[in-house]
Amino acid sequence: MTDYDREVAGADRLVLGELLEGAVNNLWLGIILFDRERKVIFCNPRYREMYALSSEQVRSGTPVKGLIEHRLKLGLKIRGEAGAYVRARTEGDVVSEQTVQEFADGKIIAYTIHPLAGGGGMATHEDITEREELSARLQQRNLQFDTAINNMSHGLCFFSADHRLQVCNRHFIDMYGLTADRVRPGTPLSEILDMRVEAGSVPAMSREAYLKWRTDVAILAEPTDSILEMQNGRTFKIRHRPMPDLGWVATHEDITEQRQAELRIAHMAHHDSLTDLANRTLLGERLKLAFEQRGRFAVHHVDLDKFKAVNDTLGHHAGDMLLKDVGRRLRELARDSDTIARMGGDEFVVLQTPISNSAEAATLARRIVEQLTVPFGLGEHQAVVGASIGIALAPKDGSTPEQLLHNADLALYRAKSDGRGVRRFFEPSMDEEVQSRRALERDLRNGLTAGEFELHYQPIVKVDGREISGFEALIRWRHPQRGLVTPNAFIPLAEEIGLIVPIGEWVVRQACATASRWPNHLHVAVNISAAQFRHPGLTEIIVGALAASSLDPRRLEIEITESVLLQDRDGTLATLHQLRALGIRIAMDDFGTGYSSLTYLQCFPFDKIKIDRSFVSGVGNDAGSLSIVRAVVALARGMGMTATAEGVETDEQRDRIAAEGCTEMQGYLFSRPVPACEIERRFLWPEGRTGRDRIAAA
Repeated sequence: MTDYDREVAGADRLVLGELLEGAVNNLWLGIILFDRERKVIFCNPRYREMYALSSEQVRSGTPVKGLIEHRLKLGLKIRGEAGAYVRARTEGDVVSEQTVQEFADGKIIAYTIHPLAGGGGMATHEDITEREELSARLQQRNLQFDTAINNMSHGLCFFSADHRLQVCNRHFIDMYGLTADRVRPGTPLSEILDMRVEAGSVPAMSREAYLKWRTDVAILAEPTDSILEMQNGRTFKIRHRPMPDLGWVATHEDITEQRQAELRIAHMAHHDSLTDLANRTLLGERLKLAFEQRGRFAVHHVDLDKFKAVNDTLGHHAGDMLLKDVGRRLRELARDSDTIARMGGDEFVVLQTPISNSAEAATLARRIVEQLTVPFGLGEHQAVVGASIGIALAPKDGSTPEQLLHNADLALYRAKSDGRGVRRFFEPSMDEEVQSRRALERDLRNGLTAGEFELHYQPIVKVDGREISGFEALIRWRHPQRGLVTPNAFIPLAEEIGLIVPIGEWVVRQACATASRWPNHLHVAVNISAAQFRHPGLTEIIVGALAASSLDPRRLEIEITESVLLQDRDGTLATLHQLRALGIRIAMDDFGTGYSSLTYLQCFPFDKIKIDRSFVSGVGNDAGSLSIVRAVVALARGMGMTATAEGVETDEQRDRIAAEGCTEMQGYLFSRPVPACEIERRFLWPEGRTGRDRIAAA
């Protein structure tokens, strides 16, 4: 070769080297060459860019170890200890390796090592972050698509224009009883139909007729909805929708349960869920029909008498069992033409239609009362409830379903008021009574806010010296039209409608405020009902009244009857002990009228026993009453309690009570209950009179 040739060849190699270097420097790959001693020979700019390296950091001769440690600092994720990772890649022979490096910032780099002859190697580094993210997104979309179609509530299938399956979901396969490995993309519609014939999931027609029908729908190229009854008893709704390429997509919905559910819903809309008896809606329809037929019929409103006790003692499960059994017994008593409905809770209505006369209604009501009095077996327990019934007859007791039900309800209210376990027919006067009661209830609610209540006070007299020891506060209602209303006329109603708590709070506050004006040796007694004791804030109410009036707690006396202790005895006793700890005196009122008074004297140390007026009234002519008074006085003396006789009206009663050693008395002999101003004028501050004179003058 001549010198010229050598010069040309050298120039070519130079040009080629420049071209190669330019190509390498512009690759999307990062490239690095290193020798057998794991030192850098060359790296391109892309490599430095990928790892944020300067030319100085990757100059020729730089140990590869430092570059690997640099990548670790950048957040390269590895398994195991860092030193072991570095040694594994810088010691021993260079071997081929392909791996993917992940960094903490989310970057992903494909890393490949190629050994070179004579030792050393070349490594390529490709940033595949975007590609991997795209791949992940595509995989996610495919997964979402598969998940979506396989979690559809409907079967789904795509067919091409040549009637071959493209895609179907799992629900399509399952609802037609197909074999999954035989249902693949490309399967002809005719083969799928053959599989359905084998499974019995085709309509009651021949294979050929069904295939023709399905083909006609497909080539029609119009949206079509069809409902088909299958031979296996299922009902399917098929929605066929054509596609632009003459293929089609169809959804297949199993509506068997839907149709059954529609029937169940229609039943539930007209029946009670617990007893499966008719509900208010169905009863209303039957009542309307009965009126349209213009016959005679009866409505029996049945209410269980002791159902709440079953729920409270045995639990709601037992209560539900009882209600179901009540429904069963009522069905056995009723005729096919009658309707039995549960109105909610423990109330039932029997529509007895037709009837010839009221005697038929009376006979059915009597049988219902008798049957519902028979004990109910509730698992390991037994319960006896009974029932009260109100009866309204059509057409004489009402011309509409609403009016007839209302009047039956009024009759039921009378039955329950008459002692329960009885039956009553509607009478027009019942409506007047209810309207009067509602008016009284309305006035009672308004009376508290209008300030219509007032307290009257009756003296409590010491027997030995006939001195006044205190006064009992008794509420009165000065009604704008009715005049002065006594407690017996409104207190039971106040307890029933929940108004007794605010009324009771007013009484305590008013009594304490009034007594705070009296001489310090006089106390005031206030009656507290069982309903007030069930209110959790009773202690706070009493403490607040004492604080507001600055009355010494020792001058306040709380009177209770044993009915207070019949419910939640432990909670009531705890409240009594709290009040007693404040210095408040506790008295048992109407002693001797209950069946367990002695038991309660043992469980709580009362300060006073008040002998009921029913015993006091008979001490003059009834040896039994006198013996009871004598025994109660002896009992009180033995237990360190005060004995107070109520209802003393004659001198004879006074003398006999005094002779038995009773401590205190009160009654009309000394004074009727009178307003506070009258008490103060007559007994507390009349000029020139002593305490003895005050009582004598009264």
